[in-house]
Amino acid sequence: MDDTIVAIVTALGSVGIVRLSGSRSVDIAKQLVRTKASWESHRVLYGRVIEPGTGDFIDEVLVLFMASPRSYTTEDVVEFQCHGGMVVVQKILTLCLTLGARLANPGEFTLRAFLHGRIDLAQAESVRDIVGAQSFHGVQLALSGLQGKLSSPLKQLRSACLDILTEIEARIDFEDDLPPLSIETIRQKLSELREKARVFLATKDRGELIRSGLKVAIVGRPNVGKSSLLNAWSRTDRAIVTDIPGTTRDIVDSHLVVEGIPITVLDTAGIRETTDQVESMGMERSRLVAQQADLVLLVIDSSVGWTEEDQQIYDLIQTKPIVLVLNKIDLGCYENLPNHNFLAQVKTAASLQQGILDLEEAILHSIKAQKIKEQDLDFAINQRQAECLQRVVDSLTRVQESIDGHLPLDFWTIDLRDAIRSVGEITGEDVTESLLDQIFSRFCIGK
Repeated sequence: MDDTIVAIVTALGSVGIVRLSGSRSVDIAKQLVRTKASWESHRVLYGRVIEPGTGDFIDEVLVLFMASPRSYTTEDVVEFQCHGGMVVVQKILTLCLTLGARLANPGEFTLRAFLHGRIDLAQAESVRDIVGAQSFHGVQLALSGLQGKLSSPLKQLRSACLDILTEIEARIDFEDDLPPLSIETIRQKLSELREKARVFLATKDRGELIRSGLKVAIVGRPNVGKSSLLNAWSRTDRAIVTDIPGTTRDIVDSHLVVEGIPITVLDTAGIRETTDQVESMGMERSRLVAQQADLVLLVIDSSVGWTEEDQQIYDLIQTKPIVLVLNKIDLGCYENLPNHNFLAQVKTAASLQQGILDLEEAILHSIKAQKIKEQDLDFAINQRQAECLQRVVDSLTRVQESIDGHLPLDFWTIDLRDAIRSVGEITGEDVTESLLDQIFSRFCIGK
């Protein structure tokens, strides 16, 4: 790639960063920066950005030059570290574009790192996961992927499939010169490889939970303490709390991390019969949010017990996983509860901060998150990688069926090549331009 790209890495906070990558990076930077220091690789230079032509002073900057191939993209890279805020950062970006750089596409810096062999495709996706992580546990998981803890075993899997393919094709081409294949050995190898692929697949759900988190909706009739529960759980005053039914008119959310798992908690408007148009709109949103949530906390007033209104709400959400929350236990606790299939029942007194830890434990137990807590995941695949690995399992299964059906060796090789290609789509050995466009379009511009 001969063109030089530029993008804003960050403009928020006290420091802004603009990054150049490509053969003209240093030339463009030298036209903008006045400095007494020499342009040595991997040294921080102090200087001033001056607009060519007008001589206008733009900003004081620190400049980091990283010469090829010792950079993220393996190209010449220059980073301007200036004062934060969009005005100065945008001006430096515009000057770079004026001097011949091109605005980077989303993820193009990481794409160049992949195309130049610095990282593989699985590692590139881990870069995106680091940026999008919602918890420290998520960052650790992404860093493991960036360090190759997913790529390395996958490449071993692909290599093992290639070895089997080579051995079979050798028999096709030189059958008279080689000893017969050991069918049982091939069966054993295929079984082991298929099991390895299934081990990878088993990490998907846990990985998605750590990356994306859990969406939890708090529902119930008005004035049962839904907003108090949200405030107690998040230890904030996110929701307005009064004794007036119908106070919450819109969805109020709070973001928490419980045992390393990001949880988005959504406090919804109380569901009841009403002629208030605004309240009715809020309740309709509540129903929609409940249907889209991964888990529903159905809150009832423990001092009143299970009511007809509670039953009506349950009928609306009964297809969802539900934890029943008996709130206001400090005011009394009736036991006239229906025999519904709740995942758990938790007693709370939200206004007194009681029962919150029990609620968290019930949620963790309901999603079987203790498996994540008890195991240190070295890696976890994403949805795209899972689809590729499922094709690997299917392909190896078909090879086994071809062996069992006494089909010619050529049939074995067809499905083995499919398995090898599918693994290669994860690590990048076998990848199309359209797939790369699809993956890297989800990155932010500065990466």
